Amino acid sequence: MSEIDWAEASPAAPLSLHREKVRPEWLDYNGHMNVAYYVLVFDHASDAVLDLIDLGAAYRERSTGSVFVTEAHITYEQEVSAGDPLRVESRVLGFDGKRFILYHEMFTDDGDTVIAANEVMCLHVDLTTRRTAPLPEAAAARLEDLAAKHGRLPQPSRAGRAISLAARRPGAT
Repeated sequence: MSEIDWAEASPAAPLSLHREKVRPEWLDYNGHMNVAYYVLVFDHASDAVLDLIDLGAAYRERSTGSVFVTEAHITYEQEVSAGDPLRVESRVLGFDGKRFILYHEMFTDDGDTVIAANEVMCLHVDLTTRRTAPLPEAAAARLEDLAAKHGRLPQPSRAGRAISLAARRPGAT
């Protein structure tokens, strides 16, 4: 983190830290990106956020702590195909000292239409005990800062969803 000016890196706007292109081998038999690769792209975006707040690979190498995902939800809105450039915007929706919620929206790199959205519950874990543990002070401060700034934005309409057959949209089949 020493190379990043934290004041510059913590805007009151979603973080745009990850971009990549859809690879041909990611397509399924329907000719669009397979669901597993949406998870992969969102995982890459989570890694970028973890690196920004100093909880990424370098943190794991120098400490006994790590971050585990305990819950995840994805909504798929649009299809993407081989070669499509993707951009993921990320937010911190909540934080409590040991846990935090990351929310990601995927776009084509040149567009504003949401392709998919992902919400993940992350926990900080002490790898020696395999139990949750308080986050390091600096990372906790960064998460708290991002959660406060991102909390001023409108709540994403796709956040907090659950799978259900009840209360479908009018006209949906």
